[in-house]
Amino acid sequence: MKEHYQKYTLIGILLLSGIILAREFTPFLGGILGAFTIYVLVRKQLFFLTEKKKWNKSLAALVLLLETILCFLIPLTLAVWLFITEIQGVNLDITSVVSQIEQLIDLIKEKTSYNILDKSNVLSVVSLLPKLGQMLMSGISGFIINIVMLLLVLYFMLVSSRSMEKYVFEILPFSDSNKGVVLREVNTLVKANALGVPLLAIIQGIIAFIGYLIFGAPSPIVFAFLTCFATIVPLLGTGLVWFPLALYLAITGDWVNALGLVAYSLIILTNIDNLVRFLLQKKLADTHPLITIFGVIIGLSLFGFMGVIFGPILLASFILCFNIFKTEYMEGKN
Repeated sequence: MKEHYQKYTLIGILLLSGIILAREFTPFLGGILGAFTIYVLVRKQLFFLTEKKKWNKSLAALVLLLETILCFLIPLTLAVWLFITEIQGVNLDITSVVSQIEQLIDLIKEKTSYNILDKSNVLSVVSLLPKLGQMLMSGISGFIINIVMLLLVLYFMLVSSRSMEKYVFEILPFSDSNKGVVLREVNTLVKANALGVPLLAIIQGIIAFIGYLIFGAPSPIVFAFLTCFATIVPLLGTGLVWFPLALYLAITGDWVNALGLVAYSLIILTNIDNLVRFLLQKKLADTHPLITIFGVIIGLSLFGFMGVIFGPILLASFILCFNIFKTEYMEGKN
């Protein structure tokens, strides 16, 4: 009885403290998962430096942190800075757009007797602006905090790499053979998402930029940058950018370029997206498209922007664990 009391009391303490800590660490989850992702990408370099070249662990960790900053954080910061610089010079024919929108509003009012510019509608739109500003400031501050958390956690993961991996291997609730399977699968999934998602976004942005230049879209660099991020949105994808652009060209009277942009996007941009996704899946990880779609949806709600990478990994890991449970315990096979 004493042993059972001690055992279940300890389990209760672990569960309670684990729930409290999980709630408190939720704002930093993106940085912690980001550190884990980069660790998987650079661990071979770490072991080469520390075990082959006999470098000091702290020195090797600092060098890899510098590599992380140069290869990941600085390019991302420069991209954001370029986007902000370009967006200041966005040249839209506001007068023409406003005129066309006013005509559309008058037509809707004439046909349906519904006034879009009613005072209540305007007030509801205006009330959203402070909330959008708060969300933007919260997102920026959260991003900075998670970057600091990423670098801090990554440093200690690199310094204690072998002992950390041994500890994780020992506590995994699988047989020794399945532990290796799980770790290899997670390693493949992390590399596929951490490398595949940015690569796909860059390729799509370049192809979209070419189309925006050809068909006279305003500020092609800005909208190509937005297209890079739109590729991560399930189902809609790049259509979130090129369709409003084509609509803008049509509203301003440039029907030829509007139809050309639609045709280019449907024939070239969409098919290139499917082709690149197929090649990346075969090269990095053969992940089912539904896992990617639902993983991104779940990941965005759980982890924010970083959920684009972690969502599919989480869903694929769940399916992998379920298959192991099914094989070992439901079918009675090892």
